[in-house]
Amino acid sequence: MGQKNIQVENLYEEGEQWVQNLGEKTVHAKRMKGKFRSLKWIAIAAWTPFFIGPYLTWNGQQAILFDVEKRQYHLFEVTIFPQDLWMLTMVLLFLAILLAAMTTVLGRVFCGYFCFQTIWTDIFTKVEEFFEGVPAKRRKLEKEPWGFNKIKLKVSKHLVWIAIALFSGVTWMLYFGVSWADYFNGAASSTTLIITISIASGAYIFAGHMREQSCLWVCPYARIQGAMVDKQTLMPTYDYYRGEKRGKLKKGEFVDGFGDCIDCNQCVAVCPTGVDIRQGQEYGCITCGLCIDACDSVMTKVGKPNGLIRYASLDELEYKKPFVVLYKRPRVIVYSTILLTALSILVYGLFNIAPMDLKVLHDRQPLFVQLSDGSIRNKYELKIMNKTDQPMLVDVGFQSTINNLKSQKELNSVAIPSGNVKSIYVYLTAFESNVADNNDVIFTVISDGATLKYKSSFFTPKSMR
Repeated sequence: MGQKNIQVENLYEEGEQWVQNLGEKTVHAKRMKGKFRSLKWIAIAAWTPFFIGPYLTWNGQQAILFDVEKRQYHLFEVTIFPQDLWMLTMVLLFLAILLAAMTTVLGRVFCGYFCFQTIWTDIFTKVEEFFEGVPAKRRKLEKEPWGFNKIKLKVSKHLVWIAIALFSGVTWMLYFGVSWADYFNGAASSTTLIITISIASGAYIFAGHMREQSCLWVCPYARIQGAMVDKQTLMPTYDYYRGEKRGKLKKGEFVDGFGDCIDCNQCVAVCPTGVDIRQGQEYGCITCGLCIDACDSVMTKVGKPNGLIRYASLDELEYKKPFVVLYKRPRVIVYSTILLTALSILVYGLFNIAPMDLKVLHDRQPLFVQLSDGSIRNKYELKIMNKTDQPMLVDVGFQSTINNLKSQKELNSVAIPSGNVKSIYVYLTAFESNVADNNDVIFTVISDGATLKYKSSFFTPKSMR
């Protein structure tokens, strides 16, 4: 009976240690100065180009423009058409593997510093702090009955939140050819308004209200990160062996038998997701390192060495193994290889985008026609796409080992409209006796910016035997 009681007590003790943030209370994280807080502000600044991008111009037009209607995507000097969207695959592959590589090396560092949810939440809570004060004042304000002062503070805060959310939504739509004037003069389409309001509502709800709950329950990355980390992954880690047994200071002095952790809970107070890093790794930890700033600040004040909470790997902390350099870790090597491959293909594609595209379709019904003079005629459809923002003139020619292969007419200075595909029909004739085993025909399209070639075949009754 005594053994059963012990087992039940252990279950209760384990339940008390496992804390789930279910959103019953709003997490009001404390802001504390430190190097990781400074890094977060730098990461926020990394999003500045998002708000600047739509206003940049290049060669008299918007530098970054996704023209869905014309199916043209402008990126400064480069114009990308749907035919070149294979590069999007390389971009997505690069970003996905980069995320996996970052997680393998430094845990959820993307979530902690660069994720738009984390950044917008940081901005929204900064606005909240401006109007409602530090966390203690905010908690007190939440418990106060509604009055003029509370309504004034809440309304002011939410108006600024809505303004930031709308600004984010409008900025996103500016990349698609929408202008600020469209919103004010009623020229914005219903689709534009719906997308703008959807993005603004998402920013307002997720960053203003859900906050850490988005990271804990909505984001799928929190669920799969465990498969990406290993024993060498560096993450904010509490040094259990140095910190335990925890004990508060008595009369400003450490108590014998206690570790360096004075149980001040500052690491929990600054955590944006409400995680207690001392309980071990949790999927709610976004690897932002703010708990390190808080702990180092306290250790400095009490005269203990910094690093009670630090970036460390499981191997380093538990097994005292030295840090394994990146180029000796198989997973990092594989990720790096894929990254370099995707990046190389992407860079090659960007610098080798031809100003036009050529496809040659041989007429199938019929493959050839025998004319009254006995010669054989083949019909070809040349699909030429102008992938520039200006009209293009092209000359169409052909090369072949077939003797006396002739075109029905000369095709010089053919105009191809900007961003359009034009079909040009070419009729080639030759006598069957002049067609040897090599019946290849190479079509050549020449413009001011490029020369493209496409190989096809010339069919005769003999070639069908």
